[in-house]
Amino acid sequence: MSFAASVLHPTDFSAASERAFADALAIAVLGGAHLDILHAGSSLAEDWERFPAVRKTLERWGLLLPGSPRSAVFERLGVAVTKLEWGGSPAGACLRAIREIDPDLVVVATEGRKGVARWLRPSVAEAVAYRTAAATLFVPARGRGLVSLDDGTITLERILVPVADRPLPGGALAQAERIACAFKLEHVEITALHVNGPAPSFSLGEATGLSWRQESAQGDVVEEILAAARTSDLIVMPTEGRDGIWDALRGSTTSQVLRAARCPVLAVPA
Repeated sequence: MSFAASVLHPTDFSAASERAFADALAIAVLGGAHLDILHAGSSLAEDWERFPAVRKTLERWGLLLPGSPRSAVFERLGVAVTKLEWGGSPAGACLRAIREIDPDLVVVATEGRKGVARWLRPSVAEAVAYRTAAATLFVPARGRGLVSLDDGTITLERILVPVADRPLPGGALAQAERIACAFKLEHVEITALHVNGPAPSFSLGEATGLSWRQESAQGDVVEEILAAARTSDLIVMPTEGRDGIWDALRGSTTSQVLRAARCPVLAVPA
């Protein structure tokens, strides 16, 4: 089951972006997807040639022989890689790339800023997520990714999907199943968590190798999601972006979760 046929990874060459790059590359390899790597801002041609290093990473993961030619990435793994360097602001370049490329998935690092710092230096990751219909995988700067940059080891045993009446959870549950199947692991547990009141009605998948759980909790929605996420490897959340002035000031549930979570968050437009 293919999770994404095209993946866009914006990078600023930081350590945080390296972690997101590993997840983007692994997803592209598993699905034979087209991978676009985008850098925006001032020209860094020398750095662009050596980082992020696609072939060296794949060689380190044991997927390519040492010294493989550039063509081996596509010929042996079916992954076409395009490197883009565009001028302008990072958020503007990302949005332009999303419009022109129309990727199935955007994989981006997030710094998890809070409070005043977030308003003074808005997160590019959040700006992109609020203005695109593409699913967005946020990989935390201070946390863990799905894939080890060192050796390609995949860590995806538990997926958490918060469910509510709004946004509708069906798309997020389907994406959780698709990404679990795409990684081709022996067993993945997906938990549908509802906080406060009666749970909405939804259907669970039946793919082989997956187990499903339904849990409920009472209390602050964000705190309960983050508490459940402590033992999760990925959070998959449906999102509708910001809705009204109070939500714009306070931040949506998805925004609050992705800024505090220590595991990747996949935001799925409802």
